Amino acid sequence: MLVAAAVCPCPPLLVPEVAAGAAPELDALRDACADALGVLAAARPDLLIVIGAADHEGRGPHPEGATGTFQGFGVDLGVRLGRDRGSVADRSLPPSLAVGAWLLARVGWAAAPVEGLGVGAPLETERCTSTGRDLAARAGRLALLVMGDGSACRTLKAPGYLDDRAEAFDAAVARALAAADPGALRALDASLAHELKAAGRAPWQVLAGAAEGAGLGGRLLYEDAPYGVGYLVATWS
Repeated sequence: MLVAAAVCPCPPLLVPEVAAGAAPELDALRDACADALGVLAAARPDLLIVIGAADHEGRGPHPEGATGTFQGFGVDLGVRLGRDRGSVADRSLPPSLAVGAWLLARVGWAAAPVEGLGVGAPLETERCTSTGRDLAARAGRLALLVMGDGSACRTLKAPGYLDDRAEAFDAAVARALAAADPGALRALDASLAHELKAAGRAPWQVLAGAAEGAGLGGRLLYEDAPYGVGYLVATWS
């Protein structure tokens, strides 16, 4: 059963070594993510699963001890998902899960075993929610760390250029997260999310499935769009 969830964005720029001189610009976001992970630890889960969007190679489960790297972003920095299990996984963590692993290492996560799940960005809503229901049955006390960005079309200089629909889309997500409303997350338009380059849509809808009937309350910790991309941090507990 899902007992807690944290929703965080997953830009590699969260990692100071990647952001370099621009790192201080996201200090408030990093602090909000740390606060959200504190809520997960306080829930005393039996298992934590980190969920994030992934390309074809990164989709599916990633065991505890799986590793990732930020070399593709110009930094020779590696991360590990949870504890070292003494074996090397046959594939690297996708960037979203690598950022999640970095966040967990930053706060010294030791509250529960950790696994990862890479979710394909095009995954249809019903399959997302079905996946979430399956995850909720995995442990008596399950926590989720859900990694995903909002729209990438909030300004002219945004990765997806300016789209007048982006602000309203991100606002709808923020309301759903603040209210811990699984139904509102399920109602997100997958086609619109794709057009707005909102990589968090599928992971958020996995959360919606996992949270059905859990009766959790929500809290929005951060909402902004630096660099024209919607970043949201929230907790459900």
